[in-house]
Amino acid sequence: MHEFDFVKSSYSNTSGECVEVALGVPHVVAVRDSKDPDGPILRLAATTWAEFTVWLG
Repeated sequence: MHEFDFVKSSYSNTSGECVEVALGVPHVVAVRDSKDPDGPILRLAATTWAEFTVWLG
């Protein structure tokens, strides 16, 4: 299993609703809720993440 190095997303706000992302695994972007670091991790294909961030634009 890969180790992810999570960082808080620049889209997170200061009210505690934070998303963390990890980009260190080739072709994968991992996303988790910063309030639950031991909880589930959503793993996305890097191309899917790129499409999502364009949509946020």
